[in-house]
Amino acid sequence: MNVEGAWERNETEAQRIDRNWIELLQELRMIQTGGQVLTGFLLVVPFQDRFADIGGVGRALYLVVLSLALASTVVLLAPVMIHRAVFRSHRKDRVLRLSATLARVGVALLSIAMVGLVALIFTLVLGVVPGVGAAVVTAFFVVVMLVVVPARVLRHAVTNPYVPD
Repeated sequence: MNVEGAWERNETEAQRIDRNWIELLQELRMIQTGGQVLTGFLLVVPFQDRFADIGGVGRALYLVVLSLALASTVVLLAPVMIHRAVFRSHRKDRVLRLSATLARVGVALLSIAMVGLVALIFTLVLGVVPGVGAAVVTAFFVVVMLVVVPARVLRHAVTNPYVPD
């Protein structure tokens, strides 16, 4: 058993790094798609007739949300380009560590963008108070699903390690 309490796999360090890299890429593929759809949606909003009705605060919030969505897209795409830049240089372990950090940053940016988008939409449809309320509820849900649940799963895995049959 290793330090974290998980059972060791019968793999070399290079195989472990390759497996972790493949798993990270699969996760990034899922996240990138959602982020890119959100960004694409936001890019067409100003060309809609109703956008002219949005006041100064709404436009500012829109631009913040758009900027966050664009930043998340770039940060979530960066690991692939970093991998390409150092391909065959025997630095995949460094690329993996940096890419895992970038994935966390990208998810955080995308999550904040989603909360901002909820605030913007609810504010435009129902008013400021419902907009703030919807943003708070969404932020709470994001924190629970992306921070609390994974922490509990990790804590449970460490205290109750999987024992193979």
